[in-house]
Amino acid sequence: MSRPLDSDELRALAGSLLQPSAFTELALVAASLAISWTVVRLLRGTQVKAASVLFGQRVVDGVLFPVLALVMAFVARGLLPSLGVPLAVFKVAIPVLVSLVVIRLTVRVLGAAFPASSAIRAIERTVSWLAWIGVVLWITGVLPMVMQELDTITWTLGTARISLRNVVEGSLSAVVVLVLALWLSAVIEASLIKGAAASNLSLRKIAASAVRAILLFIGLLVALSAAGIDLTALSVLGGAVGVGLGFGLQKIAANYISGFVILAEQSLRIGDMVKVDNFEGRITDIRTRYTVIRSLGGREAIVPNEILITQRVENSSLADPRVVIASQVQVAYGTDVRALQAKLEAAIRAVPRVLVDPAPSVQLGGFGADGMDLTLNFWIRDPENGQGNVRSDVNLAVLDVLNAEGVEIPFPQRVVRTIAVPTKETP
Repeated sequence: MSRPLDSDELRALAGSLLQPSAFTELALVAASLAISWTVVRLLRGTQVKAASVLFGQRVVDGVLFPVLALVMAFVARGLLPSLGVPLAVFKVAIPVLVSLVVIRLTVRVLGAAFPASSAIRAIERTVSWLAWIGVVLWITGVLPMVMQELDTITWTLGTARISLRNVVEGSLSAVVVLVLALWLSAVIEASLIKGAAASNLSLRKIAASAVRAILLFIGLLVALSAAGIDLTALSVLGGAVGVGLGFGLQKIAANYISGFVILAEQSLRIGDMVKVDNFEGRITDIRTRYTVIRSLGGREAIVPNEILITQRVENSSLADPRVVIASQVQVAYGTDVRALQAKLEAAIRAVPRVLVDPAPSVQLGGFGADGMDLTLNFWIRDPENGQGNVRSDVNLAVLDVLNAEGVEIPFPQRVVRTIAVPTKETP
């Protein structure tokens, strides 16, 4: 970035912006923006794609466009001395482009790392205000004076002397390092999960989670070093954190450890049909702290991973995805059940999603007060597509067979007896 300006230079800058040479600089800035837009558009292609960190959704709102524009602006500025053109517009354009790079990088990376967060807009506005205020202070020459005043505000922490300027610069360095770590981890996670089959998706998830944790840890250490904090002092903090994990944070730690155990041993996988504490559904996501289970009715349950380790979980898809479904029907006494069994089994076998092996079966379950109870058993391989719909199809097929054979489905019958009570004759 260019050197900060004092008050005299600021007046000279205002005057040089009105000179004819400023139009040459404006033309070079416009050419830099046009070339950058063209390159990004060619790399992105004409097909509309999902918003990404590099390209954004409208070409100019990604990170690659301001970065290329900034590089082109530096190249163009290097040509001006050979052309005998004084610097004026570029002293404003380059800080603006740097600010735009910071805004786009922060917003796009946080949006990709936390897509469901509602605070992204507030963060975007905050980062934008801070970046533009920094640009104005730098161009006007106020920023160096502000930093000198911040350097005079100091306090002592142990044997180290820390100024407010160190805190501000360290915080900015920490934000930049953590944002870059989040971006890199998001790229690696997308590469690991993209095109993953259901069999190894859990292993890819644990690898992505481990990579993100390692990168964030390394980024945090680098950020602390950039802030001037002695990392050897973290040994005391590490002991305090260990005590906290042993008492107040043991549940959270247990959930994180349980998440890695689940992902490593693959006892539960994304796509499995499970039943936990009378809640049945399909696993849609496994995080390091919790697992998301979506029922067939659309409801979602967030289950802490510790529960999935310590309690009984029914997994319909672990070893064999086939499940048996039972239905009942009652026929009137006097029906030829032996002949009816074969016809009902053939009708059930013809229903889509019903497996031929194991074959469906019709069994005489018992003798009721109004008729004979028949139990219909059949198997399906895809319980995640619903069980009520296939049970309904089977019941309709059975009803068609009963109607075609003239078999009666009895309804409750009661015999009412009237007992005459003799009346007492009056003398």
